[in-house]
Amino acid sequence: KGRNKEEEPCTLRTEFQRDRDRILHSKAFRRLKHKTQVFISPQGDHYRTRITHTLEVSQIARTIARALKLNEDLTEAISLGHDLGHTPFGHTGEEVLDFLIPGGFRHNEQSIRVVSVIENLNLTAETLDGILHHTGVFLPATLEGQIVKIADRVAYLNHDIDDSIRAGIIGIEDLPKSCIEPFGNSTHERVTAMVKDLIINSKNKDKITMSDPCSQSMNELRDWMFANVYTDSPAKKEEHKARKIITELYNYYIENFDNIEWMMKGGSEPASRIVTDYIAGMTDRFAIQQYMEKFVPFSWQL
Repeated sequence: KGRNKEEEPCTLRTEFQRDRDRILHSKAFRRLKHKTQVFISPQGDHYRTRITHTLEVSQIARTIARALKLNEDLTEAISLGHDLGHTPFGHTGEEVLDFLIPGGFRHNEQSIRVVSVIENLNLTAETLDGILHHTGVFLPATLEGQIVKIADRVAYLNHDIDDSIRAGIIGIEDLPKSCIEPFGNSTHERVTAMVKDLIINSKNKDKITMSDPCSQSMNELRDWMFANVYTDSPAKKEEHKARKIITELYNYYIENFDNIEWMMKGGSEPASRIVTDYIAGMTDRFAIQQYMEKFVPFSWQL
């Protein structure tokens, strides 16, 4: 519990409010607005980005925390910080870095590195634990962290359906009826049903959980989305370009590391770590810009 480095208490805010505010004011948080959620470079202003996903997770998680009389400030801090380590181009970028980097890459671990090393926010142990364990097999140590873990899934599952319908990739009639009927056809109905089920089944319990039927329907719906949207659909047609951009940039920075002065100032850390931090922190458009500068000839006058 507490912070790695002790600080004077704030007279206006709780410790978890301070965590939330530090995350909200961080550079990494601002960059989320130009990072892919599911669709790479979509044409349209209403598709989700990493920052709108983060805000939706926060709203859902806070609603649950308030209903269960848990700590809303901690819940919000974890929600806002959970994806700070995400790469450009969504999970495609994460997969490429995981392949390229010795020891692999996980966005949740990178989120911890962002807040603890790169931006040195000195967050509380409770917030760090929730961010680290928002994905993966291990449960967060706090109930608030467990809320965010499920709220993340509720948010992305429903808004990815909404975005996929908007893009014409699927229709509402394509969704498996056995998964949809317990929740409803609209995003609002589905989110409300899932949140209510979670609250009812978690009240006065020492674990945040859903009913078995609700959890099973969610898992089946998620499996359907992986088969029809996440792994094989028009939404993925730009992925090979994103993979090429990340791969080429990584190799370029590694090969030219000794000639890039600011990279040489990274201290004693290995080149692969410094390059990884740089690429993982990029927005989609900055990565594209860097690729254009490094590998695409440009017009010039004699």
